[in-house]
Amino acid sequence: MKMKNQKRSVIRFKNQKGQAVVEYVIIIVVVALAALLVLTAFSDRLRGMIAGVTNTLGGEATAQQGDTKQMLQDLQAEGAAEDMQ
Repeated sequence: MKMKNQKRSVIRFKNQKGQAVVEYVIIIVVVALAALLVLTAFSDRLRGMIAGVTNTLGGEATAQQGDTKQMLQDLQAEGAAEDMQ
């Protein structure tokens, strides 16, 4: 009888340990998605801020202020033009 109780407690402990791991993974995924959403929402502003800091420190600003979608379309068009050559 005592053996059965020990086995049950070991099984319960393993189930709880697995549940904790799953909970941590869910939390990490939620935090990562929130970070991506924030970066996506503020990407143009961040690019402008980094360009300003670069100019202040005396370097060339390679970042352009503008729409991120337009920048990606321009890069895609340049890549397609290079592929044709």
